[in-house]
Amino acid sequence: MAVSEPGVAAPGGDGTADEPWADFRRSLLDDGILLLTGVDGIYGRSATYESIVEGVDRLAVASGADLGAINLRFPPVMPWATFERNGYLESFPDQMGSVHTFRGNEKDHAELLRRTEAHEDRGSLLETTDIVLCPAACHALYPTQSGVLPEGGRRFEIYGYCFRHEPSTDPFRMQSFRMHEFVYLGTPVGALAHRDEWIARGLDVLTRLGLEVESEVANDPFFGRPGRMLAANQRAEELKYELVAPVFAARRPTAIASSNCHIDHFSRPFGITTADGDLAHTACFGFGVDRITLALLDRYGTDPGAWPAGVRSVLWP
Repeated sequence: MAVSEPGVAAPGGDGTADEPWADFRRSLLDDGILLLTGVDGIYGRSATYESIVEGVDRLAVASGADLGAINLRFPPVMPWATFERNGYLESFPDQMGSVHTFRGNEKDHAELLRRTEAHEDRGSLLETTDIVLCPAACHALYPTQSGVLPEGGRRFEIYGYCFRHEPSTDPFRMQSFRMHEFVYLGTPVGALAHRDEWIARGLDVLTRLGLEVESEVANDPFFGRPGRMLAANQRAEELKYELVAPVFAARRPTAIASSNCHIDHFSRPFGITTADGDLAHTACFGFGVDRITLALLDRYGTDPGAWPAGVRSVLWP
């Protein structure tokens, strides 16, 4: 049975009926795989869903086990100081999430409660803190690497929650989602090699799961008119590739992993140099753990026990 909350329309009654993902979303909710929370793109996740996530993540870990990457984890929030320097605010202001808090007096508190009860804007009574929601798992890494890298650079494995303000009823466009990333910091040649090597590794992992995937040149959704130039340059230089799979009955190509070369975008603001004294180049590959999980549910159905034996043995050996 679909799980609906007070004031939250059931699927099919919230404007999704004619969308290509309507049937898939309905099945996820009806079978209790995801639970509505009242905010588009923010879901509760069942034990079944999380068991698939865990299987996908084990595969991600195994795919890079031979590289000797340093394993790190960061919280889902990061300092504003890092956010100000890494270029995200200039490129994606519409996707950011800032953390606010209340610092007023008792009179302000009473007004805050009144506005909340009246469903009025509370913004003027809340102040920004020194943290923001993390938009990409690797972003917290770069300020920790300021200085000179060792010969051969460094590799990292990072897993965590990310946030991007893109509210949608499309299950593949969660606002809060997980990425498992493999990051390289070093020479330009090394960064390009990392990008290309991980395209191949990512395709291998996803095809073992029976997903129909292919790589294609892509660009990030940079903001505004200058952003269109950045996107064009990114595509022209083939800095970003996405691994896409067809989903829904409409077979819509959807990115479930990506491989990116950042050139010196992150090394410049944080002073990361190679052993030769040049600005380092960085690259990362990210498994979209939630999107891969959804792609599997879309392809095989909401009962993992009925999935092909070969797929189950790969996920849960």
